[in-house]
Amino acid sequence: MSIITRFKDIMASNVNALLDKVENPEKMIDQYLRNLSSDLGKVKAETASVMTEEQRAKRLLEECQEDIEKMELYAMRALEGGSENDARKFLERKAALSAKYTQLQTAYESAYSNSHQMKQMHDKLLSDIEELEARRNMLKAKWSVAKTQERINKLGAAAGRSNDSLSAFERMEEKVNRALDEANAMAELNAGSRDELAELTAKYDKPGNAVDDELAALKAKMNSQK
Repeated sequence: MSIITRFKDIMASNVNALLDKVENPEKMIDQYLRNLSSDLGKVKAETASVMTEEQRAKRLLEECQEDIEKMELYAMRALEGGSENDARKFLERKAALSAKYTQLQTAYESAYSNSHQMKQMHDKLLSDIEELEARRNMLKAKWSVAKTQERINKLGAAAGRSNDSLSAFERMEEKVNRALDEANAMAELNAGSRDELAELTAKYDKPGNAVDDELAALKAKMNSQK
């Protein structure tokens, strides 16, 4: 039957592919489950249809067997009644039914095989869905942990950059402090130079003042003698 061929790939690929290739459980696994549930609904409907066909084939086979047994019984009764001709007719009917029975037996075996395969696929798909549902929370939990670790790693990298910035700031601060110390030292040296020059200037200013004083005194003395 075409339904058997149509759904065999479900068992062979669906679940294993889904479990092995989960990219983002938060979104993908729920979609996978929806897809599998949709497949399961189809398989259920087809399984019910195939099982119905199996039951019908079995019923026809059993009815044919009952008719064969009836024809044999009627043939026996006809012989008991002395009617060999009627018995022959019943046996001819029995032979036709026996040929039909062979065909019905073949149909039933095919229907039974199809039904068995469909039930296997149904049970396998149902089991796979249950397995996937059981693993869903685990996979989502692992995904959440992975995303959290990723955020921690990013924060760690940011902290590392912060440390680098702090180190750079400390280096700049040290450079500024060194420049300030150098400026203060230079200012101190300059101040020392100015004091020394002032002392030197004062040293040579005093004799000049004494000469002027002496010159003024001589002028005053000469004026007094006139």
